[in-house]
Formats: sequence, C-alpha cells, structure tokens
Amino acid sequence: MHRFCYKEVPSYRLKEFFSKKTRYCFMPVIYNEGEKFLRQLERMAPRAHLADIIVAARESTDGCTDPDFLRKCGVQSLLQTPSPGAASAIRAGFWHALQQGYEGVVLVDGHNKDGIEAIGDYLTKLDEGYDFVQGSRFMKGGEEKNTPWLRKIGIRILMAPLLFYGGHFWYSDGTNGFRGYSRRYLEDPRVEPFRNCFTHLNLQYYLSYMAPKIGLKVVEIPVKRVYPDDGTIPTKCVGFEKNFEAFWEMVRTVNGRYDVKPMHRSA
Repeated sequence: MHRFCYKEVPSYRLKEFFSKKTRYCFMPVIYNEGEKFLRQLERMAPRAHLADIIVAARESTDGCTDPDFLRKCGVQSLLQTPSPGAASAIRAGFWHALQQGYEGVVLVDGHNKDGIEAIGDYLTKLDEGYDFVQGSRFMKGGEEKNTPWLRKIGIRILMAPLLFYGGHFWYSDGTNGFRGYSRRYLEDPRVEPFRNCFTHLNLQYYLSYMAPKIGLKVVEIPVKRVYPDDGTIPTKCVGFEKNFEAFWEMVRTVNGRYDVKPMHRSA
C-alpha cells in the first residue's frame, strides 16, 4: 500500500455484517436519503455477490441505516462519520476499502436515480485495467429521463469544457456520481485523496480531472439515470446558490487548486 503523505481521514464508526468476499466493493454514499435509499438497496441486493456493498454515510437520522434492513439486503458493512460533507464520507469509505484490501471501489449516489444494473460493466472495466470509470447517461447506450434542463446545460455546456481544459478528457457526463476507481489510482502519490480540503463536491471533481491529467486509463460507459416524474430533484445541490458553488468549485479544481505540490509527494 502506498505510504500516503496525508492521512486526514474523518473519524467513523463501523458495523460489519459479513466478511469480505469480493475483489471490489460497491459503495453507496448517503445522508438522510430515507425511502429512496431503501428502495435502491432492494435493487442492489441481488447483485451483492458481484461486489461487497459498503454503505458510506454521514450520521443519518431517518432510519435509512437500519442495521437489520442493511443485513437483509446483503450489505457487507456500514460506515458512519459525524463529519460534514459528502466527501468526508467518501474519504472515510475509500480509506476503509483500501485497508480491507479491495482492488477498486464503485461509487454511487444513494438516492435511487441510477441504473445500478450497470455494476457488472464497471467491474469489467476495472478488470481490464482502467483506473477511472465514469458513467454517462448521455453517451450512446445510456439513458436519461426527466433531467432538469438547467442541469443538462450545466453538465454539457459548462462542466464538460472545464474538465477538458484541466484534464484533457471530454466527459459527456462528468459530474455523474456513478463511477469506479482502481486501487492503483487512489494510491497514486500524485493524487493524495485523504486531505481535509476535500469536504463537499470537490473530491469527486478532483478525481475526475486528475485521472486523465496524470495519464491513467479513463473510460466512460453508458448508464441510466432517472429523475422522478413528479419533478422533484433528489439531490442536495439545488438552487442557484448551490449550483453556482458547484460551478465555482469546478473552476478552482481544474485550475490546480487541489493538485499535490511536488514537495509534498512521497519519496
């Protein structure tokens, strides 16, 4: 395992329901997702044999982390952190996965929008040696439904050029939270993901931008992402202020704000 210069991992509590069984883990990231996550877990359960399910959660209070239900759905373990921000839960989840010896992590949002049936495609790409696997609803073979038009514009017109500017890879759906990471990528000394500067959206932006920038193997695969028919948007990033913050964070990221300085890399 790479000797990280930074080991800034949020504190977390771990409940393990089953022993490690697979090479890769499937990691939904949640915070008070309620019934949406419970329905998603029911869909994930038949695929628990493909990759161990590790739930990475902030301290949820709505019952969506009920241990009995998680065990029933084949969840391998539940990891909970009191630290704020989705990236805090992701950092804790990544750290635990690496410590447990997993060869890669497939990350997914926990609000039941994603076509989790694609998990096998992610694992195939990781087996083929890809370091970063990005899901896309917009590429050929993908499917999107009820995506808010402002979000489409942001993804296709703003975020895609920014990521290309920084990392020289054109993502058709670069902010989609359904993505896979190899162990090799997370341990690369040019990356150092375990830093306290990563709290909210910036960690996922950083990892999308950094993989092609440092010459690792990157691929997009088609996935399905469906928003509810009633017009609700199941995400924490809603409203002009939140969306502008996301855009500005991307600008900062692709301009090297979080790049590891040479003096801080491992020998």
